[in-house]
Formats: sequence, C-alpha cells, structure tokens
Amino acid sequence: MKVNITVNGQPTEHDVEPRTLLVHYIRETLKLTGTNVGCDTSSCGACTVHLNGEAVKSCTILAAQADGCSVTTIEGMSKDGVMHPMQQAFMENHGLQCGFCTPGMVMAAVSLLKENANPTEDDIRIGLEGNLCRCTGYHNIVQSVLAAAKK
Repeated sequence: MKVNITVNGQPTEHDVEPRTLLVHYIRETLKLTGTNVGCDTSSCGACTVHLNGEAVKSCTILAAQADGCSVTTIEGMSKDGVMHPMQQAFMENHGLQCGFCTPGMVMAAVSLLKENANPTEDDIRIGLEGNLCRCTGYHNIVQSVLAAAKK
C-alpha cells in the first residue's frame, strides 16, 4: 500500500507492506537510523518519535496508520546545524552514556516539556518512565531535562 508521510518537514511517499511498523519505515525505507529499535515490545522507548506533535513509540504504530501524518525524528530536531535545546542540554549535562536510548529520551523529554514547562525532578522521572536507559541511574538525564526547561 502507498503511504504519504511528512518526515522532518519533508514529504515522503512509498509503497509498504501493510504490516510495516513505523520504526522500520523510518529506519529501513528512509535510512534515518537515529530512531532505534531496542526491544520490539514497546517497553524501552528507544524508538520514540513525534507523530503530529505527540511522543509515540514508533514500534507500536504501523506506517499505514501514519499515512497523512507528520513525523519528527531525532534527525529533525536540529535546525540549520544547531541542536535543539534539549539535545544541547543532554550534551552539556552528560545525559547520555552509550547513547542508544538518547534519541528516544530526547523526543520524550521534549514532549514532556510541551505539557509541563516547569517540571520537578519527580515530574520528569514519571514523565520518562516509559523510556529505559540501561547505562545510567537517570540522574544526569533528569538534570538535562531540568536544564532544558530553564532555557
């Protein structure tokens, strides 16, 4: 089936199998590999993208369901070579270690700040509970989100 999805502001049109997951469309068809596949069970959040402005786990959505929608991936967060403030905050506050979960964390954190521009540490921990990091104790991730909220 044919899908038309705007990804990072660019219209895309491809034939896909009806069972193609959005994460596979993004990674395999569009070759945007910043969105990661971490668990295939929607438990880790490494595949988080924005679908029509809302954070979603792209392993839970079919590409066909995104037909006619707008998707933003981690690659679409920076503009003209300038990192999004959340990306900058993660870098400055050491909010990553191996970096595998970072794209999903950034996408979820941006969505969180859209809903709550002045979160507490507890708000952030609750807001990011669907995104797992296997390397950190989350302290620097929380500090990164707090720093971005101040900008």
